[in-house]
Amino acid sequence: MTKMRIISVQLPQGLINAMDQLVKRGAYPNRSEIIREAIRELLKKELYQLETEERSMPDYVLK
Repeated sequence: MTKMRIISVQLPQGLINAMDQLVKRGAYPNRSEIIREAIRELLKKELYQLETEERSMPDYVLK
């Protein structure tokens, strides 16, 4: 298993309440897993977008 590190994040109470509802309904085991999944999805989206933009750049354009 990957070594986990603790980070501190400040969130509005509304987001915390929404996460607690997901945990209460059994969709996720805890808040940490919700945050990890959200970050994974964001990184996949952003990195895919960056890679797509780089591939669409014509070769003659200097980077």
